[in-house]
Amino acid sequence: MNGIHDLGGMHGFGPVEREENEPVFHADWERVMVAIQRDTWTRGVFTLDEFRHGIERMAPARYLEATYYERWLEGITRLLLEKGVIAAEELHERETFFAEHSEAPATAPIATPLPPTRPRLPREQISSIRPQTALPRFALGDAVLTRHDAPPGHTRLPRYARGKRGVIARYHGVHVFPDTNAHGLGEQPQPLYSVRFAGEELWGANAEPGQVVYLDLWESYLEPANEQR
Repeated sequence: MNGIHDLGGMHGFGPVEREENEPVFHADWERVMVAIQRDTWTRGVFTLDEFRHGIERMAPARYLEATYYERWLEGITRLLLEKGVIAAEELHERETFFAEHSEAPATAPIATPLPPTRPRLPREQISSIRPQTALPRFALGDAVLTRHDAPPGHTRLPRYARGKRGVIARYHGVHVFPDTNAHGLGEQPQPLYSVRFAGEELWGANAEPGQVVYLDLWESYLEPANEQR
């Protein structure tokens, strides 16, 4: 996606500060977010691509100031509201309750029976791999150019790699297409490739000598390098 949420990142925000002996979680609520994400995803409340796009729709300033799991919290909350799992009024009541009773257990404000639990999806539905129904367009060693457009929604093609020349390094089979699956437009599976890019192609003279980057890219992101656009 374009904007502050682009998965390739941006320059100008300083170095990445690494915390010495950083724990997996900094607070117990972060563990809860992982449990909520995995449970709602594997029960089909939303897809993995919808989950990612839910985070991408955060306001840019809020996205920059939020921690990793705060982004998860906002993205999942947005999806649960949109899909009618929780109501805005219910959410407001719960937030008000816990603001006044911060030590109360999670079930404290629940006065009515919980709805039936959804069954978990079969493993093959959780996986993004789908059967191959046609031959892939590209073969190992083919030179390709990435698409150079500005999609308005979710995409897994980083902005820094658009309009760049690479080489097919591996074929991963057919996978769910995130650009449609994130928007409720269906899985529309297509071939997925690992594409090798020279650092100079991506970053010019700023690239380190001999630097190479591999990106997993769907077939519709690519075209033969010798075709004119």
